[in-house]
Amino acid sequence: MTPHDVGMPPGFRRRTPGLRREEVAQLSGVGVTWYTWLEQGRPINASAQVLDAVARTLRLDAPEREHLYHLAEVPYAHPPEVIAESVGPEIQGILDALEPRPAVVYNARYDILATNAPYRTVFWLDPLPPGPMANALWKLFTVPEEECPLLYRETELPVMVATLRSTYGLHTGEPVWEDFIRGLSAASPLFARLWKRGDVAEPGRRVKTFRHEEVGEMRMTSVSLSINGMPECRIVVYTPADEETRLRAQTLTATKRSHP
Repeated sequence: MTPHDVGMPPGFRRRTPGLRREEVAQLSGVGVTWYTWLEQGRPINASAQVLDAVARTLRLDAPEREHLYHLAEVPYAHPPEVIAESVGPEIQGILDALEPRPAVVYNARYDILATNAPYRTVFWLDPLPPGPMANALWKLFTVPEEECPLLYRETELPVMVATLRSTYGLHTGEPVWEDFIRGLSAASPLFARLWKRGDVAEPGRRVKTFRHEEVGEMRMTSVSLSINGMPECRIVVYTPADEETRLRAQTLTATKRSHP
């Protein structure tokens, strides 16, 4: 940042092209002494409003603003999420290259943003449905239990709800999130009960058992991978956990290719 960038005269005897402390303090509406102490890391109990003023003056982007909050030891409130609704061709190409392993891109609410063919086959989602059913939680909580592709729901579904809640804490009060929670709670008493428990968990490696009407049960290890440039989204890849599952997955994929 230079004085010219903010409409200030350059002045004399400037040893650096950037803004002086006095200029940053003036533009941020804080005292020079206070701002000096902030730079020096003194325990001055900086407020979020003052940090935001400094961030605006210095034109910090979102990661820089979050880092400023971290340095000042002030809790950072994430801005409302820009909901990802699709992925680019590069991500879709990665999913397709992972075949025969089922793979999907979820956002933090388990919206299904992209899939490969094995994922749609295992989860009985071929073609991918429109609307709220293009969400893994809606699929698992609203279909009859005998039609649910995920076995051992009593242990697996609580973990998924706890994972959802761990991210929900960053979006409390946002209309799109509140509408999602209310809608799914109304559609599924089971989800409503699990949500009220308040458990939290992070996405992680798990072994899940699925069933398919053509090949029977399949034990899959799920692994989550983050995606640069898509905050709170992840690729989840399912790998056969045993040889029997690997053979059944191969059979299922071969059957699907011969009967598109």
